Amino acid sequence: MSAASLIPLTVTRWWLIRHAPVHNPDNVICGASDREADTGNRAAAAALAASLPADALWLTSPLRRSRQTAQALWSRNPRLAGTAVVEPALSEQDFGDWEGISHDTAALRDAEAAARFWRDPARHAPPGGESFAMVMERAAEAVERLTDLHAGRDLVAVIHAGSIRGALALALDLTPEAALRLRIDPWSLTRIDHHHTGGGAWSVGGMNLQCGTF
Repeated sequence: MSAASLIPLTVTRWWLIRHAPVHNPDNVICGASDREADTGNRAAAAALAASLPADALWLTSPLRRSRQTAQALWSRNPRLAGTAVVEPALSEQDFGDWEGISHDTAALRDAEAAARFWRDPARHAPPGGESFAMVMERAAEAVERLTDLHAGRDLVAVIHAGSIRGALALALDLTPEAALRLRIDPWSLTRIDHHHTGGGAWSVGGMNLQCGTF
């Protein structure tokens, strides 16, 4: 038996969940806006809750839709935690002056700013907001920090499409442009693991998994 085989393998397991759909009848931009989630899909909540580990550390963003989705999952499975740590760095992208309006309205108000954004939506920020590259950076920093702090644990993070893309970009070493192409649906589960032995490495167990498929 080699000396390497005697080293215990420490794995930190991330269960990344995008919140339930947002109440948004006017189809406006609501990245950092604190809108409510529609958690009425009981089948989705039950299937997702049944797949999650007990004794995990739960995380949410400060936004209401994140917390409401976590509460819906707890109500469907009594084994799960009933409290969560709020992590601001895992919140959704802030679209600044464009929050609460449509992209068409944003273009009418400031055509130059809209054209600049769409030339490079991964790296250009809306007026008064942040770019996706900035979201990716802060999300990756939070995931790395929390992985070190809670090494060997299961972490369930009920967060947002942007911050989940940021975590995947960290695990897969993606550019902002590549990460922005990833599809992350409401009620979906994404799994990444950090293997701490040998300098550390990431693996991806699944992305955008839907209820009934995990």
